[in-house]
Amino acid sequence: MALTHTLEAHLANARPRALAALLRRFRDLDVAEDALQEAMLRALKKWPATRIPSDPAAWLIRTGSNAMIDRIRRDRRFAELASDEIALMGGPRDHTEVELERAEVIDSADMRDDVLRLMFMCCHPDLGVHDQLALALKVIAGFSVEQIAAAFVIKPKAMEQRITRAKKKASAVAGRLETPTAFERTRRLEAVCLMIYLLFNEGYASSHGKSHINPEICSEAIRLARLLLSLFPAQAEVMGLLALCLLQHARHRARIGAGGELITLDAQDRTLWDREAIAEATVMIEKALRKGRPGPYQIQAAIAAVHCRAATAADADWAEIELLYGALEREMPTPVVALNHAVAISMTKGHAAALAALAPLEDDLGSYLPYHVARADFLAALGRKEEALHAFRAALSLCPNKGQEAHITQRIAALQRCLAPD
Repeated sequence: MALTHTLEAHLANARPRALAALLRRFRDLDVAEDALQEAMLRALKKWPATRIPSDPAAWLIRTGSNAMIDRIRRDRRFAELASDEIALMGGPRDHTEVELERAEVIDSADMRDDVLRLMFMCCHPDLGVHDQLALALKVIAGFSVEQIAAAFVIKPKAMEQRITRAKKKASAVAGRLETPTAFERTRRLEAVCLMIYLLFNEGYASSHGKSHINPEICSEAIRLARLLLSLFPAQAEVMGLLALCLLQHARHRARIGAGGELITLDAQDRTLWDREAIAEATVMIEKALRKGRPGPYQIQAAIAAVHCRAATAADADWAEIELLYGALEREMPTPVVALNHAVAISMTKGHAAALAALAPLEDDLGSYLPYHVARADFLAALGRKEEALHAFRAALSLCPNKGQEAHITQRIAALQRCLAPD
């Protein structure tokens, strides 16, 4: 079981780089995905019997390339490919050669990173913004339809239809995807930021598996955010995005208990927080805000910074947090932001006011787990424990992973003990 989990983790982490390189090589999304799928199947068979290579992505690129070249040579559908082009793609090469080739490509490319280039490619203006995002999360990150639907807070069936439409459009776009110009990169920046943000959120609050968090996905999102900032060093929102990711990820060691249970912010051991990352992010968000153009990522980072600079949960400046959430809701008037604003209201104006703020959100967030948890917390604080129990059970039915399930089960048990007769 442990070996299988390790293999899956290595494959998941290597997927974006491998797919990006394969798409650059074959210039066809379906072909690149087929090549990657074949390489992953071979890895699952070979690696347990030998060892996981030092660079799994390079191994997948080499294996996928060779497998697809063999198929091309056999398949008449690709007869139009010039024989010299196939020869250039080459036969089997050793691991070191592939690693050197990848290093050379990354060093010499304008964007200096295949994954980031692929993100900009997926943000091609021929695709609508929602199609861009869904396609990128499916293709680049390898998310399931259910994971992507959870990220967008919509039903899986609707998301599946969106992805199908996006892939059909991308089949025409992928063949002519080039590294976009500086002007095109600026136009697509907002969509790329959102992709990185959603990627980080999937790692921060995993929508599948046993663990509530996936630090590897968070680290990949941070890596991409750093690369993006190197391309747009004066963009305050890119600074805000990176600062937000750093601040949230700085707490990851304190968020999960020894038994895999989720530990809420107010109960975390703050000595486990990464103070170096917090210091870097704090300087970055202060620099961004001085530009006087606060956007959603900057405001969210500012909120996280308030939490991170508090010595204890009780020391957090909730008045400032509530004001910042009000500003965020004006910038980004979504139900999820309104939910977080309600939590801040509970700390400044009381639980009854917070519960009233939640009431209009039921239709939009009825299938969103944090909504039911927040509602249960407010009801319990007001002494309405039977209603709180019902809300926690609604949340339990929506738990995507074992960590969240264990946490809510504990909350239910605590409430039941309170309700039990003496």
